[in-house]
Formats: sequence, structure tokens, C-alpha cells
Amino acid sequence: MRRSLILTVAAAVTMVLLAMLVPMAVLLRSYALEDRISRAALEVQATETVVSGHDEGAVATYLATINRNPDVQTTVLYPPDDLHPDGEAIGPAPGEDHDVVEARLTGQASVRDVDGGAEILVPVSLGPSSAGPEATPVILVQVRAPGLESDIVRAWLMLLLLGVVLLVGALVLADRLGRSFVQPIRRLAAYAGALGERRRPEPVAPSGPAEVRELASAMNRLVVRIEDLLERERAGVADLSHRLRTPMTALRLRVDGLADAEGRTRLSGDLDELQATVDQVVREARRSEREGVVPMVDAVAVVAERARFWAPLADDQGRAFDVRVEVTGPRPVPISEQDLQALVDVLLDNVFTHTPEDAAVTVTLAPRPGGGLSLTVDDAGPGFPDDVDVSGRGESGAGSTGLGLAIVDRTATDSGGGLSWEPAPAGGARVVVELGPAVR
Repeated sequence: MRRSLILTVAAAVTMVLLAMLVPMAVLLRSYALEDRISRAALEVQATETVVSGHDEGAVATYLATINRNPDVQTTVLYPPDDLHPDGEAIGPAPGEDHDVVEARLTGQASVRDVDGGAEILVPVSLGPSSAGPEATPVILVQVRAPGLESDIVRAWLMLLLLGVVLLVGALVLADRLGRSFVQPIRRLAAYAGALGERRRPEPVAPSGPAEVRELASAMNRLVVRIEDLLERERAGVADLSHRLRTPMTALRLRVDGLADAEGRTRLSGDLDELQATVDQVVREARRSEREGVVPMVDAVAVVAERARFWAPLADDQGRAFDVRVEVTGPRPVPISEQDLQALVDVLLDNVFTHTPEDAAVTVTLAPRPGGGLSLTVDDAGPGFPDDVDVSGRGESGAGSTGLGLAIVDRTATDSGGGLSWEPAPAGGARVVVELGPAVR
């Protein structure tokens, strides 16, 4: 938004400046030419005084003096006479033309536009002694249009500098204006992003344009409403758990009093499963309170901790147990600590349960192409059955519930990764769990 506003203002101001400065540059050149013509007209008056003295030598000397300025050249054109049948020209002009003859005969001064500038024609009356209009000399002043060597260039540079200053000022103003729009939106976006953390951030203070202030107020009200609803939900689940525990305790006492041992055992197992289900519901209801909307955990620390947990069992079985961490520093992944611990435990429990005690196991944590991490567990056991989907629920093919790798698959997929398996280089099974990158 800020960049778009600056580009829009830059384009608009540039077009306005071009529409103003280009005509002004042309007018400045025209004014410079008019100024030269005005000064040349004043010079003509002095030239008339010299010409009216009837001394052509004095005229030649005077013209040589004033014609040192190359921008204004003065010539005195005398009419034809016996000595000069084609007329006489004192000055740089080649000779007379139709306009000169007309000025001599009419006695009227004139200014005419020519290529490269202008010309001033002024007939000079010689007084009563002159034979007639045809004997009147004419002063021809040639005024050259201003070029790049004149002061007009300085004026153009001043106009250009003025345009640049105006453009820069407009861009600075647009940047400040865009900043006043963008900064409140950025604070609002940062606030919205921080809502996924475990602790609620301080409410954002409404600022900026009216629409942004209205949005910030609405978001603050929405957050308060959501937290109120979540708190009510957690309180309701906790109350439900408390209400269920009393009748469950009563049932357990009655079951313990049954004479039938087989029925007592079966009902106790059902009660244990019901108790575990209630505890799981309560834990899931309180998950967002513990972990935030977007859970995050250091995968390196969790894998290292679970490896230390399983290492003593590997030593007792005489099993080679190798842990390779190919990344450095904390590497957060979008999984809760409990879920990642459960994932590692499932993978290692499968190896320790379904492979011979002397089968080696290798755990590797490496960077994942595209971001995230890759957790690989290799074993030297018999491998997976060829005709069984090991990640399918209830299809382990080894006498278990088959929930282990199904849970791993779900956890990896929820993080933005996935689960795959293949034969290991040592001849056993290789399970690869890809964990998605941390969400910022």
C-alpha cells in the first residue's frame, strides 16, 4: 500500500510538473528573445543619431563597436546611387531585400520573425535635405534567438531543480502519509499474529485512519469474546469431568464387589478405558491453554531427550543404538511437545517390540528440503510385511491395535509434513517422518 501510494504520487506529480515546466521553459526562451529585441530597439535610437549625421565613416566606426556582440548585429543599408548602383551596406548583412525597400518607401519601422531569431527594420529620416523616401537609409538589426550558451540554460536548470525539489517533497509527503496508513495496519497484523502464542498480547491501541481504528476495535472485541467462549468451554469440560468422576467411582466400587472374577475384570477394563477417554477429553480441551493456537517445540531437544530415555533399554538388550543429529541449534517445528514425544516413542517402541534384541537401530534428525526437519528411524530387523499398510488404523499385522503409525502419520501431516517407509540399508525397515517448518 505504501509503495503503491508513493508510485501513484510520483507519477501524478511528474505529469503535472512536465505539463507546467515544459511550457515555462519554452516561454522563458521566448521572453529571452523579446528581451534582446527590446534592448536592440533601444540601441537603434543611438544608431539613428549616428546615421543622421551623413558621415558614413562615423557610421562604420560606430557599427564596428556595437557589433562586437554576436547576438545582435546591426547593418545600415543605403539606397542605390551613382557611386553604388546596387546600394551600399555597412555591416554584416549581405544587402537589401523586398522588406528593406518597403520600409524605405513607407517610412515605417517593423519587426519580422526569421529563422534563428528576429529582424528590426527602421528607416532613418535625413531631414529636409533628403531627396525623397527612396533615398532613406534603413537600419537592419538582426537578433539571434537565445541558444545553449546564453542565460536561458541557467533558467532551465533552475526550473529543473525546482521540479526535482517539488517531486522529492511530494514523495516525502506521500511516504509520511503512507506510513500513517501502514504502521497501524502492521501493528494490527503483528497483534493478530501474536494471538497464536500461549499468552494473549496486550490489546492493540486503535490508531490511523478511521477504518483501521474501527477494525482494531472490532478485533479487540472479537478476541475478548473468543477468550470468554474458550474459558467457558474449558470450565464446562472440567465440570463435566468432575461430574463423571463421582458416578465412575461408585461404579468402580460396585464392580469391585462383584463375585464373578471374569465379569469384574471385564468391567474394570471398561471403566479404565472410560476413565482414560475422559482424561483425554480434558487434556484436549486444555491444549490451547497450554500450547497456544499454534504449538511450537524444539525438535532437537525433544529427540535428544527421548533418545536418552530409550538408551538404557537398548543397553539392557545389547542393541546398537545410534542417534545422529545433523542440525545445529534449536529447530522449532509446529508440533506440541507431548505430540512429538509420543511420535518418537511410537517409532522406537515399534522397533524395540517387533525386532530381535540384537537388531541395531539408528535415529537420524536432518534438515528437510524446503524447510522443516526429517526424522528417520532405521532398524536391522525383519522389516514390514509386504501386504500390509503399516500406517492404516488397526492393520499392523503384528497383533497390536495398529494405532501407532497412524498417530505418527496424523501428527506429521498436521505439521505440514508426512510419513513414508521403505527397506532400510541394513535390511530392516526405514520410517521417515517429515516435519513441517515452524510457522512465523
